[in-house]
Amino acid sequence: MTSTSAEGIAAAAKAAGKKGLPPVHLWNPPFCGDLDIHIKRDGTWFYLGTPIGRPELVRLFSGVLRRDGENYFLVTPVEKVGIKVDDVPFVAVDFDQDGEDLVFTTNIGDSARAGTEHPIRVEIDAATGEPTPYVHIRADLEARIDRKSFYRLVDIGEHAPHDGDSWFGLRSGGRFFPIIASADLI
Repeated sequence: MTSTSAEGIAAAAKAAGKKGLPPVHLWNPPFCGDLDIHIKRDGTWFYLGTPIGRPELVRLFSGVLRRDGENYFLVTPVEKVGIKVDDVPFVAVDFDQDGEDLVFTTNIGDSARAGTEHPIRVEIDAATGEPTPYVHIRADLEARIDRKSFYRLVDIGEHAPHDGDSWFGLRSGGRFFPIIASADLI
């Protein structure tokens, strides 16, 4: 642990993000250690083991969140601190259809129109066969699509050719996103 504080990161994030999301991809500050911030699989952010109850603070932290490889960091122009993320940092809690496009909304208020820049992917658990869907939100950060939204997506899915076979999947942004091979559906 370092002397870096969540309050210091929040102040720097607020100053840097006055005109939208800060350009964390351009910043290369020194690594200052880990901060006891943990994002659980359900999208809840914790600081020192306690849930962060202020949505505006979570939103502020999420604006300076960056993923480098498999690790997640809060980054300001002068410091970079590691945090723990169970799965991915965001949860897509809803979606709307806008014509033929799917527009996802996350637990922190971000939105992403699924397509080339915001692809949908599905991981299948090898042991249980259970699918876990994700949508890219921004800058190598993804949201896990929550169960209720995934069930709604399955209702509007379709079968289409993919890699020489028929797949069940979703269309958005002029692309087809495969979920499962049609032959594997029962």
